[in-house]
Amino acid sequence: MNNKILILDDEDPIRQFMKINLDYQGYQTVEAASGEEALRIFDEEQPAVAILDIMLPGISGFEVCEKIRTKSPMTGIIMVSAKSQDIDKILGLEKGADDYIIKPFNPQELILRVKSLMRRVNLNPTGSSNDDVKSLKDGPFTLDIYSKTFFKGDKEIDVTPTEFTILEYFIKNKGKAMTRDEIMKETWGDNYSNDTKIVDVNIRRIRAKIEENPAKPEFIETVWGTGYRWK
Repeated sequence: MNNKILILDDEDPIRQFMKINLDYQGYQTVEAASGEEALRIFDEEQPAVAILDIMLPGISGFEVCEKIRTKSPMTGIIMVSAKSQDIDKILGLEKGADDYIIKPFNPQELILRVKSLMRRVNLNPTGSSNDDVKSLKDGPFTLDIYSKTFFKGDKEIDVTPTEFTILEYFIKNKGKAMTRDEIMKETWGDNYSNDTKIVDVNIRRIRAKIEENPAKPEFIETVWGTGYRWK
């Protein structure tokens, strides 16, 4: 299992705070103080998860997120922001991040977020009771659980670890209306404290990838007053 984590922050005390706490949990950590350095280290080390500060000298954490996501769709990405405004959270998620955390944060919150994301990056099938299940199929879609690849017909569609987990949950529960809280609990875990906007942004990203017309979705239906349903 790949347990390597890239920490990007231009403030040395914050990097060391994250490194000490993550090292104590048994993770391997590598550090970068700039976006340019982070991209070089990413290519060399191929971490499972990247923790990216947004406000940096040179290229921003948003740009680093986009570049990492292009290189490696299944790398887990957590954005770190000193701002609590929704626009920063949503922009990070739109750029391809799986999660976000707001400064200042305590070690327990950091570790919970990392553990949850590591499960999505490295885990075998979520909630599978049958060890022989290697793929899920529905209509034109095939979701390969072990290689973590997703196809529409013969075309592979790049999805993030979070999008993959949501798609698996949807396909396994076809036709069932699921609340945002249910989706959040299944995907991010019981102790997750962020608001449900993170679900809506991920659904919007998935629709953009799988729907012919995301404004009139054929596969992921909005159930008003409830949440979403895989049709």
